[in-house]
Amino acid sequence: MHYSSQVKPISYLKANAAEVLAHLSEQREPLIITQNGEARAVLQDVASFEETQETLALLKILALGNQEIAAGKLSPVGEVTARLRAKRAAP
Repeated sequence: MHYSSQVKPISYLKANAAEVLAHLSEQREPLIITQNGEARAVLQDVASFEETQETLALLKILALGNQEIAAGKLSPVGEVTARLRAKRAAP
């Protein structure tokens, strides 16, 4: 994805805040805000932000799992299944 068309100065944001928010919700593309010619912030709609956070959480879980595999912290699936069933059956 190329963000070059999604770069606006902070003055544009100040003058067109409602329009910018509507565009973010409709297009679901982030907007890069510049100040004095330098990128300073990225705006995105809430749904996209939540999706990004969920994706990052899943990637973190996968990375932690890979670390445990590399460290030899493995359990046979039968043991795990039995342990989960025992927890579920406990009052």
